[in-house]
Amino acid sequence: MKIIIVGCTHAGIAAIKQCLKYTPDAEITVYERHADISYLSCGTYLHLGGTVKNLDAVFYADPADFTQQGVHMHLQTDVIKIDAQQHTLLVQDLQTKQFSHDHYDKLIMATGSATKIPVITGIENPKVMLCKTCDQAHHLYAAAQTHHRIGILGGGYTGVELAEGYVRSGHDVTLFQRNDQLLNTYMDPVMAQKVQRLLQAKGVHVVTGADVTRFDETATGLTVTTTQATYEVDMVAVCPGILPQSDLLKGQVRLSKNGAIITNAYMETSDPDILAAGDVTEVRYNPTLHTTYIPLASHAIRQGALAGMNVAQHRLKSIGTQATTGMLLFNQTVACTGLTLAAARTAGYDARTAFYQGNYRPDFMPTTAPVTIELVYDRTSRRILGAQLMSAHEVAQSANTVSVLIQNNNTIDQMAFVDMLFSPNFDEPFNYLNLVAQLAVDQEDGFASQQA
Repeated sequence: MKIIIVGCTHAGIAAIKQCLKYTPDAEITVYERHADISYLSCGTYLHLGGTVKNLDAVFYADPADFTQQGVHMHLQTDVIKIDAQQHTLLVQDLQTKQFSHDHYDKLIMATGSATKIPVITGIENPKVMLCKTCDQAHHLYAAAQTHHRIGILGGGYTGVELAEGYVRSGHDVTLFQRNDQLLNTYMDPVMAQKVQRLLQAKGVHVVTGADVTRFDETATGLTVTTTQATYEVDMVAVCPGILPQSDLLKGQVRLSKNGAIITNAYMETSDPDILAAGDVTEVRYNPTLHTTYIPLASHAIRQGALAGMNVAQHRLKSIGTQATTGMLLFNQTVACTGLTLAAARTAGYDARTAFYQGNYRPDFMPTTAPVTIELVYDRTSRRILGAQLMSAHEVAQSANTVSVLIQNNNTIDQMAFVDMLFSPNFDEPFNYLNLVAQLAVDQEDGFASQQA
């Protein structure tokens, strides 16, 4: 059997590893248009802020290791056309410009996503830069050495993390967000305001509710024109949206409205000989029980592994996702899982929130830190739908715990008394996850007057 994997970032790498394990006799061929594989995009802000000194250290896989295991690695090679009916590919070596054909028995599409560049006058200016790839990260870092006033377009995770990176390297930062709040996909307004206040306390100028309409070069830098006002910067880093890169299979497999490849739980497309994984696909989003497009590296790795496991026979189904995310922002952990209150109500739930704020462990300990949690739940079924956490204490694993509770359809009543360890080193007699759920139970049972 011959397996071809198109694309070799997170999903592709995970697929290779499982193909080697479960189909050791197969011939495995990989096509990747870039010279390197496995770049972690978080390396961009970590490098800018000085946490990571060498950007090359952010790669976690070496193509030579796969070659030594018998994988035919074709880097800097672009797949021009796929004929699903004939099981053939037309490819081009980007160095020699030579074309060739190849064939497959099974194909795994791991082509990822493409940058969705916003339509803004002047965006083609070389002082307006993107921040998705490793090459773009190098360009951003080089430009930052001679530019002090940095504009960042986009207030999602990437934009917020970039703002920290530039502040840590001594830059003057203005963060532009079209929505009225930062991180609007992941957080409700109360928690998003906490993030905004943290950024502002560290010197970031946050501009929300403002569309950027044009960039104009001046003698001293760039003028950024928004629907609110104009701002002077030296350069702009654009954190754009992304789109699934599925053009090679258009008209050959089922695609969603935005072009993402639709798969079953075994990562198979509508063509039984083609599997797909990563940013090119949709995911099963458990809080809504529907499939949707949520491009995350964590999804890509799991989906790629499943595609590699299932390429020859059905072995394991995907169990879906809660889209759990997190970041460390100026030494504060910000973590989210599941639905926000706004998203829950849009999905048709009779949703409500409970807020908890208290120290993560007893006051008699030498140190402690406050934890803030917003828990989202459905009043009808009392199911947990989502949570947002923020603390100087490490609460990322608590978000993972809530993710499992959502996965298993647990209720606020169960979360209120779920078995969690107690030690003054780690928490109060009731863990803070128990406590926020107990607040939710009290709200629903009439013992609290707090309203969402």
